[in-house]
Amino acid sequence: MTVHQENRPWQEIAQEVQAARDESIAQVEPQPSLPESLPSRVIEVPRQCLSPAEVAITERSAEALVESLAAGKLTATAVTKAFLRRAVIAQKLTNCIYELLPARALARAQELDDYFATHGKPLGPLHGLPISTKAHVGIAGRDSSSGFVGWVGRKNADDASAVKILLNAGAVMYARTTEPQGLMAIETCNNIMGVTVNPHNTALSSGGSSGGESALQALHGSPLGIASDIGGSIRVPAANCGLYGLKPTTGRLPLLGLSAYVLGCETILPTIGPLSPTPGALNLFMKTILESQPWLNDPSLHPIPWRDQETHIHKNGKNLTVGVMWTDGVVTPAPAVTRALREVVERLKIVPGVEVIEWEPFQQKEALEILTKLYNPDGGEAFARNLALSGEPYMSLTEWSARDTPGIENLSHQGVWDWTMKREIFRYTYLQEWNSKAPIMDVILAPSSPTPAPQLHTSRYWGYTSLWNLLDYPAMVFPVTKIDAERDARDAAYEPRNDFDRWAHEHYDADKQRDAPVTLQLVAKRLEEEKLLQAFKEIKEKVGLPFVDCLA
Repeated sequence: MTVHQENRPWQEIAQEVQAARDESIAQVEPQPSLPESLPSRVIEVPRQCLSPAEVAITERSAEALVESLAAGKLTATAVTKAFLRRAVIAQKLTNCIYELLPARALARAQELDDYFATHGKPLGPLHGLPISTKAHVGIAGRDSSSGFVGWVGRKNADDASAVKILLNAGAVMYARTTEPQGLMAIETCNNIMGVTVNPHNTALSSGGSSGGESALQALHGSPLGIASDIGGSIRVPAANCGLYGLKPTTGRLPLLGLSAYVLGCETILPTIGPLSPTPGALNLFMKTILESQPWLNDPSLHPIPWRDQETHIHKNGKNLTVGVMWTDGVVTPAPAVTRALREVVERLKIVPGVEVIEWEPFQQKEALEILTKLYNPDGGEAFARNLALSGEPYMSLTEWSARDTPGIENLSHQGVWDWTMKREIFRYTYLQEWNSKAPIMDVILAPSSPTPAPQLHTSRYWGYTSLWNLLDYPAMVFPVTKIDAERDARDAAYEPRNDFDRWAHEHYDADKQRDAPVTLQLVAKRLEEEKLLQAFKEIKEKVGLPFVDCLA
């Protein structure tokens, strides 16, 4: 549906959306006040602006919250009010909110409290848990712009399927978070809301396209959020902000009710997934949605329940086998990333029951070529048309990702078929290579990005995450440590191997990226989400992850 804006300047439309957001924030009472001067690292600021009770509530894990709510130790209203206030603070610090939903959220919380008072039990497994969502995940009656000014005014007729499932489980939807122009960047910046910054260091990117979610959660403004991923859009924000993020296999979680200009194009499919400050929330999210059996109403989904009770590793006394990919062979990881990976591997090697083997990067250049063709099979024409609806200009990073990346071209029908076949051949060949290892790997441990959270407007390379979208493998990101300006300094003698490598190397500065979390990525084969989370839990416990609390 095209929304006509009467040829108004795009700036005027953007200002109206910002005013609506500000109005939603003003409805939260009492309004928190911030210190007059702020540091570049604002992680600790919310603790100065909230009561001890509010701090205690908002810094609990999602799992602990649902336990306390189910036991009647906390009310849904108290929890919702605390997170609304903390979300207001997060917005003022990082510009992460598309809009708050205070009236809806508080009415829902009261409904849940009334149910508990009447029945003496929770309504469902997520009773009273506040959940935030990336703005392109549909909420009934709310605006759905997907980062395009020309889409402002499009309204969702209904809640997205995932939102309905979470609400039926007792959740409270209270915040919608920012996203980049057209959703197509790994930094969150658009002409509607501007740029969302990283609370660890406000000169750095919070990631994208779920960067509003990551900034909000790094400030404990949300215990759990709905994010989405087509090339790294869950994992890059998780990496930049020191969070836990899971990209599931496509077809496990419902997409009905999401908006995006690429919907209907099946060359590279998106997926939704959880993003959270704590790892247990990933399991909670997946289990809750899949226990609702969404495939009964959505033919696009695999009829596979959540199999967390099955034993996927250590069968017949087998070790957990971890393949280590030190580099993708295209962009060399920065010293901070290599150090984090080395420290984890050194500890894993002495852990009983774990076997560590080497995994050489496999046909990464070919993978990037396929991805470039299939992300923009129309040569970027649809993206340009959606900008033209309002006359808004490209952002610098979407100009790169949707138009100027070398290799983007408008494919013929035959070209789409040919490159899609190359995708399928690549998937087959990669699986054979995986299966050729002895012992066969359970998971791959790899960098999540070539550098920790980069400086604003420099995020160009997503090969470490998009590879797994091409393969349709589940992948998760988890925090390990923080950048160390002295130990992680750039190697001045390093000779970049290509333009991507040169860009990443030249824009890495351990001092300017001070306080940035350093994360890694764990990957399993297709439809092995349960095995992936089980393997991570074992690795986390046995090596003591994270080595540094990134959100402290």
